[in-house]
Amino acid sequence: MITLTLTDGSQRTYENSLSVAEVAKDIGAGLASVALAAKVDGELVDLSYILTKDANLSVVTPKSDEALEVIRHSTAHLLAQAVQRLFPGVQVTIGPVIDNGFYYDFSTPHPFHEEDLERIEVEMKKIVKEKLPVERFQLSRDEAIRLFENMGEFYKAEIIKDIPQGEVLSLYRQGEFTDLCRGPHVPNTSKLKVFKLMKVAGAYWRGDSNNEMLQRIYGTAWVDKKDLKDYLYKLEEAEKRDHRKLGKRMELFHFQDEAPGMVFWHERGWSIYQSIQQYMRNKLNARNYREINTPSVVEYTLWEKSGHADKFGEGMFSVESEHKQFAVKPMNCPCHVQVYNQGLKSYRDLPIRLAEFGSCHRNEPSGALHGLMRVRGFVQDDAHIFCQESQISEEVSEFIDFLHEVYADFGFTDIIYRISTRPEKRVGSDEVWDKSEQALAEALDAKNIVWEELPGEGAFYGPKIEFSLKDCLDRIWQCGTIQVDFSMPNRLEASYVDEQGERQVPVMLHRAILGSFERFIGILLEHHAGNMPLWLSPVQVAVLNITDAHAQYAEKIGQTLKNRGFRAIFDLRNEKIGYKIRHHTLAKTKYLVIVGDNEVETNTLTVRSHDGQDLGSMTLEALETMMGQQVESKQ
Repeated sequence: MITLTLTDGSQRTYENSLSVAEVAKDIGAGLASVALAAKVDGELVDLSYILTKDANLSVVTPKSDEALEVIRHSTAHLLAQAVQRLFPGVQVTIGPVIDNGFYYDFSTPHPFHEEDLERIEVEMKKIVKEKLPVERFQLSRDEAIRLFENMGEFYKAEIIKDIPQGEVLSLYRQGEFTDLCRGPHVPNTSKLKVFKLMKVAGAYWRGDSNNEMLQRIYGTAWVDKKDLKDYLYKLEEAEKRDHRKLGKRMELFHFQDEAPGMVFWHERGWSIYQSIQQYMRNKLNARNYREINTPSVVEYTLWEKSGHADKFGEGMFSVESEHKQFAVKPMNCPCHVQVYNQGLKSYRDLPIRLAEFGSCHRNEPSGALHGLMRVRGFVQDDAHIFCQESQISEEVSEFIDFLHEVYADFGFTDIIYRISTRPEKRVGSDEVWDKSEQALAEALDAKNIVWEELPGEGAFYGPKIEFSLKDCLDRIWQCGTIQVDFSMPNRLEASYVDEQGERQVPVMLHRAILGSFERFIGILLEHHAGNMPLWLSPVQVAVLNITDAHAQYAEKIGQTLKNRGFRAIFDLRNEKIGYKIRHHTLAKTKYLVIVGDNEVETNTLTVRSHDGQDLGSMTLEALETMMGQQVESKQ
């Protein structure tokens, strides 16, 4: 007798073993017709899975959270089958699910081109219409090796040879196509109706540049056409919002080969940078942080003592001087401990919050560099809090409030929270880890924040909360973090005197809200499509004269606005007013003030917003009031 507990809590009892598909059919023909896979005691399985004992059962349908993973994995197999039909002799390698889709790597003398993708898609649709059953079967390791070698699939055979002896492997067959895979997969190819191949790229076998260059095809798959349409729209929007294009168009920054991964900030881009820095500085002052500044080049022995040389040595820039080895700092933490260590500290002094807009450098691979999002030189809104164990919870709670306040001002309210817990290799006792993880969880729970756990993903020195924000295109960016560290203060001999007059090692909280200024500005540019809120806009208002007769009045208005703290310019070029308006609109200037005969005579202004809206005639005082209110409210 088998008792199955369903998602709604109801139970069904069966006398004999049976497949998940049979249970779905017993529940109802409607469920059976849309079923894709199932979860048995939390594990994803095929519909063909045989139930032999009591279990919790959830049938995966297109509405289930797990549906996309199953569909995308199955569509990767569909792609591989279509490629082998069109290009005989091509060998398959691996085809995993990735964010928003999947890819498959192929070994082939035929270099794929973008025009091949349309042909492959057509063939994939044919296979869908064939409604081929997707069948799971098992082989021993040696049997699987022989099977794939006989098929001429030598890459698959090589993968299997790395699997230990005695393993029983699962394979999937659909029509003439067979692949090594853990599954699960859809029951037949007719379930795969919404997909699109996106691009072709190169990839080395097993990521090693000494191996063969493979051909990688990327694709995406969705439950319905609306989801695919929305995804393609967001991709198109992301292309339009590419911060590198906006940076060039808006004259914000540039990169060049003589300084790879280093930003050349132009006046307007530097204005955004300084606005953010001053904003953060004011917030830090209000929360009793002490702003410091530490050297960019430090003797290598400090990095050895802190442990960074062992873990990050390859990513550090180094230089020799007077027979000593120095490193350009990749992070600020060890230097902050040096500041803390100056002078005896008492428990009454704690917590001590040290903040720095710290300039850091990391030797990122050139292929990984990506505009502002991945650079070699960057500045962090970095801070370290030195406190007692009993103060961890309160400090974390205050930091979360701080982070929410900052993100809201920048226009981000959708935040994802994750706690990364103890890894296998770690320092500190289990008791201390228990306290730290509990403190992080309690801080989030006290604010009724829903969070997820990332088991084993904490740093070796302590657990952490990661804060990821969603932009307008639902892309997720991990920016903020607060990490508990028991290791570095001890390694670098930090201490304080407790109530009993004994020396103790403080806990060190590493925290950041923006992450790096460079990356955060890139995120902001793409989130706002370059139309930055007025308080961040590099040029808040441009005053444009229609003819030379109005130049003096335009300059007077522009200068007055500048004197009153607005980022204003006056454009007195001998160009048609339509040309000037277009130029400043493309540059994302928030407000355009146009002056001609009527404005000069009435001592007024004609004002347009960046999106072309005519705000009509107003006085200079009215414009100042309107802009001042928007700056104050962070609009």
